[in-house]
Amino acid sequence: MTIFGNKPSEKAEDQWRYQLDRFVKNHQQELAALAWGLFLEKGERDDIIGLDLQPKPHFIYCSREALDTLNRNVDNKIQEILGVVDAHQPEREVLILSIGSGQLKLIFFEPEPSPAVCFEQVGENVDTLLERLEEQLALAIQPVGK
Repeated sequence: MTIFGNKPSEKAEDQWRYQLDRFVKNHQQELAALAWGLFLEKGERDDIIGLDLQPKPHFIYCSREALDTLNRNVDNKIQEILGVVDAHQPEREVLILSIGSGQLKLIFFEPEPSPAVCFEQVGENVDTLLERLEEQLALAIQPVGK
C-alpha cells in the first residue's frame, strides 16, 4: 500500500540520505577532526574528501578533475556542488561528497569549534579516526535493497 503516491522503493533508495544526515548530526566533531587531519595530510591539492557507501562505507579522495568530468557527463547538473567545492574554506568548514545509490549528497557544515580544534580535542590520528568512523557508518547506514 502506498500513501500519498510514494512508492516504497523510492523511499528505500533515499533512506541512506536520512541515515547519513542523522550520522553527521551525531558525529560532527569527529567528522570535522577527520576532515582537518586529511587536509593536513594532503596539503594544497584539489582533492575533495568523498564517502563512497558501496559496497560498505569508506572514505576516498575525489579529484577536482574527476568532478569536472562527471559534471560534463551529467550535462552540468552538479555545477552547484562545484561552486561549493571552489568556495570551501577547510579551516572553517567541513566538506565531504557522499556517493550512494548512483546519487551524490554534499555534507557541508561549519563546526563549532573549528576543524583544527576538533582534531586536537578528539586526540586520535587520521588512520584511527578513519577506521572508527567507517565502522560506525557501516552500522548506521543500511545498504539499499537489504
